[in-house]
Amino acid sequence: MLVPRRIGLVVPSSNTTMETEIPALLRAWEAQGGPGRFTFHGARMRMKKVTPEELLAMDAQAAGCAGHLADAQCDALAYACLVAVMVQGPGAHAAVGERLRAATREAGCEAPVVTSAGAIVEEVKAAGYRRVSLIAPYVPELTRVVRAYIEGAGVEVVDAISLSVSDNCAVGRLPPMDLVGLARDRLQVKGADAVVLSSCVQMPSLEALAPAEQATGLPCLSAAAATTRSLLRALKLPLRLSGYGSFLDRPEEG
Repeated sequence: MLVPRRIGLVVPSSNTTMETEIPALLRAWEAQGGPGRFTFHGARMRMKKVTPEELLAMDAQAAGCAGHLADAQCDALAYACLVAVMVQGPGAHAAVGERLRAATREAGCEAPVVTSAGAIVEEVKAAGYRRVSLIAPYVPELTRVVRAYIEGAGVEVVDAISLSVSDNCAVGRLPPMDLVGLARDRLQVKGADAVVLSSCVQMPSLEALAPAEQATGLPCLSAAAATTRSLLRALKLPLRLSGYGSFLDRPEEG
């Protein structure tokens, strides 16, 4: 019998999506014969409004949350707030990840740490996508931060839509299937290699990934999908997952 791997999720206190979508994807991976089982454990950082000030104040709590999850001897941790990392400047996911790894080591745990910010840029590049279009729930100021961060990592952003929702709980209530119409009718995708359907871990998108791919003719991914793939990669487990579009339905690179 396989011993379940413990997945630790460091999330904003107002997040209602990451603890739903990542488990759903990994349960699907299990059901498709993936050689592993998972349990899920969360630690929360206080944040209600998606503003630069609240994001930075929230981020100051992240290392403490990582230490708490280390006490549970988690096998891998995910820092599940993309824009809180990106607002700290280009390439910040590397320093943030190391800060959380140091906190886990100090607590006696050597678990790998992935960030949703790092997962987006790293998994997009691993897939060979050089140009993307994206949808963000944020106010335009923060969408510009996300766009600049992705472009700073060497991926061109063809177009970006801002939904201008600053209340994080309200972001979690956005209807995921609305993203299909947005991607098809409003987002400029000509010249893009892929669509980041949800560039926010709080904006639900799981059920929309495959329909949006059919509507746009392009691979569609999300922060949750990229983070899930990065977690599997960090645990050295098979990456392929069917049923959610071609981004996840890819074997290991190379």
